Amino acid sequence: MRYRKLGRTNLEVGEIGFGAWGIGGKQWLGGDDGESLAALRRAIELGVNLIDTALAYGDGHSEQLVGQIVRETPGQIYVATKVPPKNRMWPARGGIEEVFPYDYIVRSAEESLRNLKLDSIDLLQLHVWSADWLPRDEWRRAFQDLKRSGKVRCVGISATEHDPNSALGIVESGLIDAVQVIYNIFDQAPETHLFPLARKCNVGILARVPLDEGALSGHFTEDIQFPSGDFRDWYFRGSRRREVVQHVDALQRDLDGASIPDTALRFCLSHPAVSTVIPGMRTRRHVEQNTALSDAGSLPPQTLSLLKRHAWDRNYYT
Repeated sequence: MRYRKLGRTNLEVGEIGFGAWGIGGKQWLGGDDGESLAALRRAIELGVNLIDTALAYGDGHSEQLVGQIVRETPGQIYVATKVPPKNRMWPARGGIEEVFPYDYIVRSAEESLRNLKLDSIDLLQLHVWSADWLPRDEWRRAFQDLKRSGKVRCVGISATEHDPNSALGIVESGLIDAVQVIYNIFDQAPETHLFPLARKCNVGILARVPLDEGALSGHFTEDIQFPSGDFRDWYFRGSRRREVVQHVDALQRDLDGASIPDTALRFCLSHPAVSTVIPGMRTRRHVEQNTALSDAGSLPPQTLSLLKRHAWDRNYYT
């Protein structure tokens, strides 16, 4: 595992982090706590030292599993978690008083600490973001007070789905340490404005959804089935499976036999603004496949040039 600095923080994080949404057990069905704990332990054995979770992942269940593993691990494992929008609306909608009032942010952070059973959170993020909230005082004071109390070390936001430019103002403000943003072969939009600004301002980037919720997993077909109630059953509803397969097939032809998921992770790591990539992982097999990509290095320039043509402007989160 190779490591990178998370922006201006003192955190040296593995290039591959552990995305812990899937182990929450509520939105991604079919998992098993024993298997999830084994995957977390194996990830740490292989050098993963950043785990990204959220209070909304299984209503705190993901945080509880993560905390169990972190407490039993002698080395330094960094935990990033997120404050869910109070109105529980994704993508971001509503005014700051409906989504992130001061008292609510503080209470959510304290609830996450109880789930984790840890003394502090290494990176606390707002789970959605709107540029309209930038001048408001609520989130600023909450972040300041949580850091001053020692309950939180670093702060950031998770940029709203397929809207990386919504984070430009807060990055430039100097008030946050990191931005989590969707970045993958299909959604390359952060490269245009967010990534250059993040490098200029020395703000860390956590690249999320590198496999496009499974579309770039290498196992996606038109007749793939997900359990009823699973997030992916909603995300890939209607004609979307067919659309995805068409785009993935075109990508596979251009890659000439190269692994799609391996290429997808290396694509993210090839950009110098990216501090870490956080694919969702629920099994030891996922962990072993994904962590091996850190040693593979960046993609060659000709491959990156080829992948430019596969950028796909669409939003399945609405």
